[in-house]
Amino acid sequence: MAAGRRIREPRQARALATRERLIAAAAELLGEVGVERLSTNLICARAGVTPPAFYRYFRDKYAALEELGERLMEAQNQVIAPLLERRHLVVSEADLRGLILGTIRVTQQFPGGAWVLRALRAVPALQHVRLRSHRRMSALIAKAARKDRKTSARQALEARLLIDMGYAAIELAFDEPGLKPAGIAEEAAPSLTVLAKAILRARQVDNRQQRREKA
Repeated sequence: MAAGRRIREPRQARALATRERLIAAAAELLGEVGVERLSTNLICARAGVTPPAFYRYFRDKYAALEELGERLMEAQNQVIAPLLERRHLVVSEADLRGLILGTIRVTQQFPGGAWVLRALRAVPALQHVRLRSHRRMSALIAKAARKDRKTSARQALEARLLIDMGYAAIELAFDEPGLKPAGIAEEAAPSLTVLAKAILRARQVDNRQQRREKA
């Protein structure tokens, strides 16, 4: 969480339970009233705690939403983790379709997930959560592709485009409910596969060059 917004991390079970009630209340209310109308008083009333209790853990409503955003991004990022653990990071269109659909499902199952996702994009005070997560995941993709070699600027850019283009497809499923997730994944996967192959192709070029140098 951004410096200055997190007041303190509770340690006792009762305090942890109170903090979790506040976070759950914020998630519920976000979908009911939206970011603008959401207030600390509403969160406290829904959670059944007093405003002073809220301010023991969060400086403002955006701090509670930031916590929700970080949890959502982490849950989404776990969907891609198995692909990053592959030895050669080879992915197919089917893998990427599954990744898009899996991330959509995770977001649907997350409390207030669709609204948290929108807030991370639209609210300036929360945008850094999304950007920080995208930077971290694109760096992990580039690192997994390069193994023990230094990541090139082009490969870093390709990895970031892979993340951002994939996430745009995921967001589309919530921005346009009339579009079927399966159709979105089907259309997005080929373009994402091109980027994934480009990242791996750079590694293959390096491998050939290294073999020539040793010959």
